[in-house]
Amino acid sequence: MKKLLTICIMAATVQAHAQGVNTNQDKVANNGYDIVNYFTANSAVRGSKDYSAQHNGATYYFVNSDHQKQFKASPEKYLPQFDGYCAFAVAQMNQKVPVDPKTFRVDDGKLYLFFNDFYEGKPFNTIIPWLGNENEMEKMAAENWKTLKNK
Repeated sequence: MKKLLTICIMAATVQAHAQGVNTNQDKVANNGYDIVNYFTANSAVRGSKDYSAQHNGATYYFVNSDHQKQFKASPEKYLPQFDGYCAFAVAQMNQKVPVDPKTFRVDDGKLYLFFNDFYEGKPFNTIIPWLGNENEMEKMAAENWKTLKNK
C-alpha cells in the first residue's frame, strides 16, 4: 500500500509539473532570463541565482534585488503569457513549444515569448508571423490556452 501511495504521489507530481510553467531541468523559468527586465528595459538579460524568487513551482532569476522585489510584490504583472510557452505555437498549432527568451514582445502590459530556432532544417522566428496578424493571433492563443494549459 505504501509503494502504491508513493507511485501515485510521484505520478501526480510529474503531471503537475507537465501542466505548469515552462521550465528547464532545474525548474528555472525562462531559462534564467529576468522577466521584469523585459518591462523595465525592453531587453532580454539573464538573471542571477543571487536574485531569485519562487512562484508556482518555478524559480525565476533577476538581474538585481530591485527586480526581485518588484516580482515578489506583484508576480502576475510580470509573468509571461501562456506559462512561458511560445505564443505563436499556442495560437497556430495549439501546442506548448519552448521559446528563445531573447525573442519577446511586451504589448499592452503583457509579455509574449516566441520560438526562434531551426524548424524542419530552416530558421524560423515565430514572432514574424505573430506580428503580421497580432490581434487575431492574440485571440486565437487566448482561446486555445483555455484547454491547452491543462495538458
